[in-house]
Amino acid sequence: MIIIYGIKETLNPIKATLSDVIHASLVAVLGLPEDKRIQRFMPMDADNFYYPSDRSAQYTIIEINMMEGRTIETKKALIKHLFTSIESTLGIKPIDVEITIHEQPKHCWGFRGITGDEANTLSYKVDV
Repeated sequence: MIIIYGIKETLNPIKATLSDVIHASLVAVLGLPEDKRIQRFMPMDADNFYYPSDRSAQYTIIEINMMEGRTIETKKALIKHLFTSIESTLGIKPIDVEITIHEQPKHCWGFRGITGDEANTLSYKVDV
């Protein structure tokens, strides 16, 4: 699951494109299926979104929640792919984007009535 935070006046107009960019990165780097898009946008009032003084109103936070299993190299490749794609598509400089990856053990995920460690019919690999 991906959660995206930003100032609503800046984030709302680009949500659809940013969603496409993020999803394309997940497909390209992690091998997620095209139909596996789980994103939540959290557009915020400017007075509730504090950020460093050297950032612009385009400042965007992307939190990526996923089951553990990807290598360090894969996670770094995803972060770098996102920075590059966001800048080339939306013109948002890397200084205005912060990305965190939160990994949880597979048994801490629940979907389709089972836990992640019980899932053996996923259409994509977690250990990449």
